[in-house]
Amino acid sequence: MKLKYKQINLPFKHPFTISRGTKTHQPSLVVELELGPYKGYGESPAITYYDITVEQMIEDLEKKKLFVEKFALIDPERYWHYLHHLFPKNPFLVCALDMAGWDLYGKMKGKPLYQLWNTTLNEGIMTDYTIGIDTIEKMVEKMQEKPWPIYKIKLGTPEDIAIVKALRKHTDAVLRVDANAGWTTEEALEKIPVLAGLGVELIEQPLHKDNWDGMKILFERSALPLIADESCVFEKDVEKCFMHFHGINIKLTKCSGITPARRMITKARELNLKVMMGSMNESTLGSSAIVHFIPQLDYVDVDGPLLLAEDIATGVHFDNGSVKVSGEPGLGVFLDF
Repeated sequence: MKLKYKQINLPFKHPFTISRGTKTHQPSLVVELELGPYKGYGESPAITYYDITVEQMIEDLEKKKLFVEKFALIDPERYWHYLHHLFPKNPFLVCALDMAGWDLYGKMKGKPLYQLWNTTLNEGIMTDYTIGIDTIEKMVEKMQEKPWPIYKIKLGTPEDIAIVKALRKHTDAVLRVDANAGWTTEEALEKIPVLAGLGVELIEQPLHKDNWDGMKILFERSALPLIADESCVFEKDVEKCFMHFHGINIKLTKCSGITPARRMITKARELNLKVMMGSMNESTLGSSAIVHFIPQLDYVDVDGPLLLAEDIATGVHFDNGSVKVSGEPGLGVFLDF
């Protein structure tokens, strides 16, 4: 195989704020694997909270580029295992390469990924649209700017209840709340009943990722489903979430790609956990991989391309919450690398 890569830095339509900070652009690494007439693509955004930069991904990749290229791709799952041992401390880089491997494999087989997995895309679950933290007036304005059937509301501020009350006055849409680990146990116990009364559907990551004692208390008392995000990064974390959360949010970049995400879904179903797959502000390229998983999910958050002011690919179509891929082999996206 031949490997190429490049760094991108796509601007957001609005500054994107969560409980841990604000950013105006999303830096990401994009990779291309070429084998004969086929080219496969993958993407991994850099997230400050996880202390992996695009520069670090490129540095690691350069050191072992020849080893990445020498693998004979006949099975993307075997390729992931190879990459996992090649880059044991950089799951973000492994994700980009694993995604490209699956895209390449799908093109070689002439099938989109969801068909390779024996699933069928349908008119099932819809994606939410994220409203980042801002002034209440600005959050209402962002919501009205983008009429949508489901919103994910970023919280973790002293104004959380006031924010949701204000938004609820302007919409009957489904509201989901993502606290991004911004609450204490006591705050969560106070806020969750109020949010339930405001028609919120679920709460994502209410407490710090290591506050398992607090999550046990919330799990026993919560009037709303609790979905793990920062507390569920890798495969080994799924079982830890049992009896602490009602479901998990899988992020391809964090867990190191498509291959482990498939196993995480299997384990979650064994434990009767709900499954969400979430965005880390990927472009259409990275988002397309999430879309192929939709038949296997209970909830999906794949709004990255909607939040960005620029994109690098086409092939994913959004229509008032519903989302589809092109149906072409592999990821089904088109880009000028």
